[in-house]
Amino acid sequence: MTLYYSLVFLLLVFEMVVFGALIVPLPYSIKRKLFTFISESPLVAKLQYGIKITFIFILILFIDSCNRVYRVQLESSSAAAKQGSAEALGGTARMEVQARKFYSQRNMYLCGFTLFLSLILNRTYVMILDQLRLEEEIKRLNGDPKAKVSDGKLDQAGGLGEIGRLKKELAQKEKDIEILKKQGDGFQQEYNRLSDQKLMPHEDKATKKSA
Repeated sequence: MTLYYSLVFLLLVFEMVVFGALIVPLPYSIKRKLFTFISESPLVAKLQYGIKITFIFILILFIDSCNRVYRVQLESSSAAAKQGSAEALGGTARMEVQARKFYSQRNMYLCGFTLFLSLILNRTYVMILDQLRLEEEIKRLNGDPKAKVSDGKLDQAGGLGEIGRLKKELAQKEKDIEILKKQGDGFQQEYNRLSDQKLMPHEDKATKKSA
């Protein structure tokens, strides 16, 4: 097995481990904290972005392996047609064709199952988030104060870390705007004070002349 197909196999094992971790029954509080951490962690968001790019390369490998399987099948069929039957092929030539066919099919199944399991993982993750939201909503309707306080955090879990990061950036921008507004008010007050100081001597002179 070549290096890149070995990496695909390792990714498949990793997906199996993650899928097993997702379906393990955990208490609600632990599961909720875990998914909140996954959604808000910038490191997890970068990892997910890298995995998405990796799946694009795996898709290319899957298409290439399907093409190889098709070509090997055509070569086997054409060779069998020339010799009259598959049994008429030489032992070495037949073993070579069968080995190429086996490796091509193995690579195709490996890439295919990796891509298929990635879709299952994504769907399972979304379903768990929906379940957590429903449980949170039920607790909120039942008057649980903890659910009301923490209800906003759960909504961030749907964006795979992106929504949580954008909300933090938006909150930081709002703080910067408030600071700029306070600085602007301070400048305006200082300007008014200086204007009053400059106008006061002129007013005193005008008062003296009128007197």
